[in-house]
Amino acid sequence: MTMNNTVSRKTAWLRVVTLAVAAFIFNTTEFVPVGLLSDIAHSFGMESAQAGIMLTIYAWVVALMSLPFMLLTSQVERRKLLIALFAVFVASHLLSFLAWNFTVLVISRVGIAFAHAIFWSITASLAIRLAPPGKRAQALSLIATGTALASVLGLPIGRIIGQYFGWRTTFFAIGLGALVTMVCLMKLLPKMPSEHSGSLKSLPVLFRRPALLCIYVLTAVVVTAHFTAYSYIEPFVQNIAGLSENFATFLLLVLGSAGIIGSLIFSKLGNLHASTLISSAIGVLVICLLLLLPAATSAVNLTVLSIFWGIAIMLIGLGMQVKVLALAPDATDVAMSLFSGIFNIGIGAGALVGNQVSLHLSMSSVGYIGAIPALAALAWAVVIFRRWPVVLEEQPQHNHSASESARV
Repeated sequence: MTMNNTVSRKTAWLRVVTLAVAAFIFNTTEFVPVGLLSDIAHSFGMESAQAGIMLTIYAWVVALMSLPFMLLTSQVERRKLLIALFAVFVASHLLSFLAWNFTVLVISRVGIAFAHAIFWSITASLAIRLAPPGKRAQALSLIATGTALASVLGLPIGRIIGQYFGWRTTFFAIGLGALVTMVCLMKLLPKMPSEHSGSLKSLPVLFRRPALLCIYVLTAVVVTAHFTAYSYIEPFVQNIAGLSENFATFLLLVLGSAGIIGSLIFSKLGNLHASTLISSAIGVLVICLLLLLPAATSAVNLTVLSIFWGIAIMLIGLGMQVKVLALAPDATDVAMSLFSGIFNIGIGAGALVGNQVSLHLSMSSVGYIGAIPALAALAWAVVIFRRWPVVLEEQPQHNHSASESARV
């Protein structure tokens, strides 16, 4: 009997770990073009800023399709859905690998974005269902770790592969990883009928919560600020700072790794001090963006700046998720699907602003321009965390917190 129990716990963890690997792969492919922009642009005879439009298109497709796709697939059995979206994901990466012109590359990215939109709408709830008894929080943090590692390891490794074997090989490698993950999921996952996925009925309920809406607005503005500069960090390091492509890879690695420090800080302080952490992190982001160009004179300065930047952005991302989950315990799928969509609106808007700044002003200004929405986000954060000080704190141990947030 105990033997069975151990096997089932082991299998349960294996399922969750495979989902975390899937999360890693999905996030890696979203961000990997940040590290390959110059190479992709060069191979199609374009400027980096022009190629950057693929980041905006991808992010906005995810943003637009997250909710409709989630609602369309709300009754589909989860194992079948997951396998189907992996098949689309793998096929689209093969098309990226073969892309004979920029338009084909963009079309392949739209296919990947479709799969991405559904994946992020269902992952958190699947992790909770597959987790061993009493281990839901750990299962969710495993998924978050997979997500975080995408910028720590996925993006820099993708860039290194691209540097030595060409950017197409990076996309091929991601597709191959996804294929292996798909086979594992086919073997490991049980049939899972859809449940608690929420529906359109949850939307008016969520939209009647001003605290939640304010968090959504804050997310869109702060993510726009970050991605205005971050989307063009690789050509910025090479063309503006005049540093080597190896240093650009190193800097992406530093930015990502600093995210791990951010998640450690959050795991220690996040439950009690989420509001303070988010506000402080946005303040740090403002400073980093303002100092980006002055720091470009030296590799050491850029490295130190990247450490603070990486910590700040991870704290912001985790803090926002905690807020959303605390404010919508009754419709987590719909609330997280909206969050993912809004986050991607910010990514797309940031990449587009960076693209316009690079084309019409100068790529050297991306930090200064990004600091404008970051300052607005800082002011907004101070206002809303004062307005809803207690309600916005995650207090899962008290039942009254859920009803309190529902009342807001």
